[in-house]
Amino acid sequence: MYTLFAAITGLVLTTLIGLTVIIAALLRVPDRGGVYDWAPRTWARALLAVSRVKVEVHDPEGRLRTGEPRIFVANHLSWYDVLALAKVLPRYKFIGKAELGKIPLFGRAAQAAAMILIDRDNRKAAFESYRAAADKIRAGNSVIVYPEGTRGREYALRPFKKGPFVLAVAAGVPIVPTVIYGAIEVLPRGSFRVRPGTIHIYPLEPVPTAGLSYDDRDALMREVHGRMAAALRERWGIVSHPARAVGE
Repeated sequence: MYTLFAAITGLVLTTLIGLTVIIAALLRVPDRGGVYDWAPRTWARALLAVSRVKVEVHDPEGRLRTGEPRIFVANHLSWYDVLALAKVLPRYKFIGKAELGKIPLFGRAAQAAAMILIDRDNRKAAFESYRAAADKIRAGNSVIVYPEGTRGREYALRPFKKGPFVLAVAAGVPIVPTVIYGAIEVLPRGSFRVRPGTIHIYPLEPVPTAGLSYDDRDALMREVHGRMAAALRERWGIVSHPARAVGE
């Protein structure tokens, strides 16, 4: 039943909110917050509510709401961890795979809202997209990126791609390693059945990038991977795969 409600709500909201964003872009409404921030947050909150999925943020230090742009690096487990982050973060842009841009209406709306889509099969195009993302960060947007590349089937971290850390060095803003737990129980990869539950978000100590160069990208990746793996191990006894970079 929750799956049916979520599907119907998703279809209706994607149509209504997606068209709103597309029209705003056609009217050249500037990307300074407003409709472009309201749209994904409203979409996410409604889908979470109708699915009876709660989001609990464990952030006594206020790392999610600093008011300054950040790069949030998160583990990727389910479509619902996307909704959870979209609900709670301030002004942000998601970085996703280029295939999302081909989804009818959703893809057009995502592009209108200036989400960043990466063609990972084209190394040059991918780095151009990361450079565009760095410009958005300098304009005051935070960015959410999933360095594992795709959704996982278990909580253990998989190897990270290097591109997000090249972006972090170029933008010069701190990375906030962010651990998500509970999303697999709501909607695991390969399933279409949504289950009520709670998704937990744990932002960790930020990792500074100021003064780093391109040559520091692998060390930066290992540092972030290590902090997230340690949190998973200490809280839930989950042992992750070795920290290594793959592709871009």
